[in-house]
Amino acid sequence: MATFLFFMLNVSILSFAYDKKPTLSNISFQLQQGEHLAVLGESGCGKSTLLHLIYGLLQLEEGSILWNDKKLLGPKENLIPGEKNMKLVAQEFNVMPYISVTENIATHLSRQNKEQDEKRVKELLEVVDLVAYKDILVKNLSGGQKQRVAIAKALAEEPRLLLLDEPFSDIDTFQKNKLRRNLYHHLKSKDITCITATHDADEALAFSDVICILKEGTIDAFGKTKTVYNNISSVYQAGFFGEVTVLPSTLFSSEKPSEKLILLPYQLVLSEVKTTLKVQITKQYFKGSHYLIEGKFENEVVYFNASERISQETVYLKLKR
Repeated sequence: MATFLFFMLNVSILSFAYDKKPTLSNISFQLQQGEHLAVLGESGCGKSTLLHLIYGLLQLEEGSILWNDKKLLGPKENLIPGEKNMKLVAQEFNVMPYISVTENIATHLSRQNKEQDEKRVKELLEVVDLVAYKDILVKNLSGGQKQRVAIAKALAEEPRLLLLDEPFSDIDTFQKNKLRRNLYHHLKSKDITCITATHDADEALAFSDVICILKEGTIDAFGKTKTVYNNISSVYQAGFFGEVTVLPSTLFSSEKPSEKLILLPYQLVLSEVKTTLKVQITKQYFKGSHYLIEGKFENEVVYFNASERISQETVYLKLKR
């Protein structure tokens, strides 16, 4: 018997433009309920526009966006833009500065069951780690704290789809790591579908089921997170995941002499014997758990990882097997 997958979200954008200037084209993908998609791309590639189109803040004329097989109509048809089963956390925080953190989170709750509302607010305060600030006026919070309030506020009604636009950009590293773990665990536990627009590849790798890489308004790569990472095919794609080395394939094999190898630092390792890849060390960067080594091979810059600082001026490298 055939198995049919049900896609909660179907996105098909043939073209979208601001003032006749194309922003997105040939964007097509589906998400199942509970899946998490990370959208990676450089500034101006259309990440925010994609989220705004899905949420219904922008009108899509060429293409369609389906939610549970129902076509979303956009702002021309909806008096209040935005779909009721979705929430968008934009880069401009949707918070009320002159009321408390607790009151902000409770804004969209029904207020019909006080005990239930209080329980929900407490749960979300813990998710965004703001329990200690629950009675503070939002205007007195830092930018990162306001961002966390906006996330909790968006979750209050428990949307079926959460759209996050650079959601941790104003949050310091220590808080960011904890918040990401808490938030994405919460979303998974509630089976909430999530799309995160981000430039942070570590975040995308750790917390997404699917990755979409946008380049100049179109999809450059799409697939399961591990599949995309293991099948990088361009310098642009590799650049999101670390320093990039481009070398001729003939250094390691004679089978495909015209091909170039696009390598991340972990893919090159020190060799105890002489190889065709003799590299002159130029710089070394301490990364805590390892060193990132920069070197020169002929006219190419080469990057690789080493467990310790290297004392030699030259080393031999091989591909990691």
